[in-house]
Amino acid sequence: MRTTQISDLYQSEGPFASVTLEVSRAAENAHHEHELRVRQAGADLLDAGADPAVVDAVTRRLAEQVNEAAPVARAVVANAQGIVFDELLRTEVEQTRTAWGPLPDVTPWIAHQDDTTPFVLAVVDHEGGDVATYVSHVPEPVEQTEAGGETLHINKVPSGGWSQLRYLHVTENVWKQNAEDVANVILSAVRTGPDLVLVAGDPYSRSAVVERLEGAPVEVVQLESGSRAEDGGDEALQQAVREALLQHTVARRLELTDTLQERIGQDNAVAVDVEAVADAFVRGQVETLLIDPDAAAEHTVTAREHPGLGIGAVAPNEPIPAHQALIAAAALTGADIAVGRATTLGGRPVAALLRWDQ
Repeated sequence: MRTTQISDLYQSEGPFASVTLEVSRAAENAHHEHELRVRQAGADLLDAGADPAVVDAVTRRLAEQVNEAAPVARAVVANAQGIVFDELLRTEVEQTRTAWGPLPDVTPWIAHQDDTTPFVLAVVDHEGGDVATYVSHVPEPVEQTEAGGETLHINKVPSGGWSQLRYLHVTENVWKQNAEDVANVILSAVRTGPDLVLVAGDPYSRSAVVERLEGAPVEVVQLESGSRAEDGGDEALQQAVREALLQHTVARRLELTDTLQERIGQDNAVAVDVEAVADAFVRGQVETLLIDPDAAAEHTVTAREHPGLGIGAVAPNEPIPAHQALIAAAALTGADIAVGRATTLGGRPVAALLRWDQ
């Protein structure tokens, strides 16, 4: 995931109170359970030494009703100035996570974002297409629009006589223009971030749109199902989308793992383990931080031992949980983050793909 969404968070001054908890209200007694979770989170923060005023700001925000379909959780971070981070996670959080310290703890949100895929779905036919931008785990589109719409001579109806060939050429030109309009809308949509495009609908129109997307910096996948007439109720299309998203996620993670193992084998443009990765951040080398947050939480980073390490306003001698420190370093240097398991990171809690070799 890109860290641009959280870079401003590390410009704020701590200490921070961080809470991630379940806010779904689907169950019959969900309101009461939610109150208990919020109350317990506040008590845990106070036990950790948090400023009561900061705890009050966090619990008041968490107590607000969230009108979203389950599952849904909420990550909130606050300091003495108030709420500095408030995001929803479309996932179930079984255990509330709280932290009080010099750096925020947004690890659950980062893990969720890393597991979330923004994508564009275009359902097309000869008249154009319905183009929508989605984020996986959320069934409703973020944005949607129609493209094309030219219908003059849309059907290849034999008219006979000398004019038949002309009508066929005009029809094909209309199809091509509609396909080009759809492709232009897709290209506009991917400029906002999605790098996966799924194209469904009429086979001829799918191929025409895909052809016009050649050379674009996106992955384009044709889905052999779906129709604009289904109005979003096509279960076969929904299943095809789910399968395409799964394949995309698995392929992305395998590519990262393969790249990491290849670089470790060549000892080229890679850093492994907490200390080496922290030093790479000091040199501004890190392109992608690969981290097992639970494993990294068992280690610490001290700013004094890595002069020049940018992790926010922390005391030089204070040991900081490694997952918080390295995520802060990634956000402050514009590095990407990928969440994995230590077993795929050469048995280490963290690793980094570097922009250049040392």
